[in-house]
Amino acid sequence: MVDPLLVVGVLVSMFVAYNIGGSTTGPAFGPAVGADAISKTAAAALMGVFFFVGAWTIGRNVVTKLGTELVTDPGVFTLETSIAVLFFIGVALLVGNVFGVPASTSMTAVGAIAGLALAGGVLDMAVMGEIVTWWVVSPIIGFWVSLIIGRYFYARLNRLVAMERSEGPLLDVDRSGLVPSVSVHRTTNRRELVGTVTVVAIGCLMAFSSGTSNIANAVAPLVGSGELRMDPAIILGGIAVTIGAFTIARRTLETMGSDITELPLTAAIVVATVSSALVVFLSALGIPASFVIIATVSIIGLGWGRATRPVTVPEAVSAEETPPVTVDALAADEPGEELPPIGEENSEDIPEPGDLFNPATTARVVLMQNVVPAIATAGAYLTFRFVPVFGF
Repeated sequence: MVDPLLVVGVLVSMFVAYNIGGSTTGPAFGPAVGADAISKTAAAALMGVFFFVGAWTIGRNVVTKLGTELVTDPGVFTLETSIAVLFFIGVALLVGNVFGVPASTSMTAVGAIAGLALAGGVLDMAVMGEIVTWWVVSPIIGFWVSLIIGRYFYARLNRLVAMERSEGPLLDVDRSGLVPSVSVHRTTNRRELVGTVTVVAIGCLMAFSSGTSNIANAVAPLVGSGELRMDPAIILGGIAVTIGAFTIARRTLETMGSDITELPLTAAIVVATVSSALVVFLSALGIPASFVIIATVSIIGLGWGRATRPVTVPEAVSAEETPPVTVDALAADEPGEELPPIGEENSEDIPEPGDLFNPATTARVVLMQNVVPAIATAGAYLTFRFVPVFGF
């Protein structure tokens, strides 16, 4: 007979995964949706498929790290404590989704587990230090890689990839037969088709990378307790993520796709590539990556690099006053545009702030990315420390 408490644990775990689907679909497919390369419904479907593939393969490394290595005594993960930890993770993520902000699921999950471990005196400080170090280093890497691309390579990439969307749909779907057939719409040009396929494919890569990191946030406590095996845990988590992607993810898709930044297609491709590569790398090491923060910082770094083209490095270092720099500069490059060499571009050609980069929305995102994990950490610590039923 199935333990009713285990059923509760599985439902809470799926609740967490549901909120993960809502909070991570935006960073994965927000750039593609913002560039009008894909619809929200199609983004949700692709998110579910590729998240599961990433979780089933590399994601096991991160589940093991959070479920057994972050605590010095895995016995702290009883069924009761696992449910409580998952509850705090789910509630904290729900707060972020209600505000339409894609909170960092990795920081939230690690915070809740750390709160449990601190209350029980079993937190492995070496493992926690390793995770936090990578949380600091990875956004810095993403920022500088994106900045270099924006300063030195963005214009060339834009000439190769950028496109103007034609009127009408990208594809025509004929549903008159038994099996629907798909053909290229008469107004769709080759450049548009290739560019769209590219940005959607990279969005799928980001969904895959999200699965490698974020599945652990939903299932690690139950797997660590020994109450649920790895394979069924990943399957159940993948189902719940897909449901979240089709429902509450629509608000985070709007936030990441249009509220923070109206990304050109080229910028969307660069941000997606840099972010997903870093997340997959960290997941292979077993590190739960802060997916949302890497993507957000990469957007800033890319535009910042493009905006610094009017000055050379020596001029920037020696000058008493440097030209104002804004990520709004991403909008300055049109397909086929020939840009002057670095240092010779007129700073007046760089647009004013206000359209591409929304400081108010970005401030809200950054604030919630810190508030949500803090809620999970404090809630878990206080509960496990002072509620007698847990015996700490």
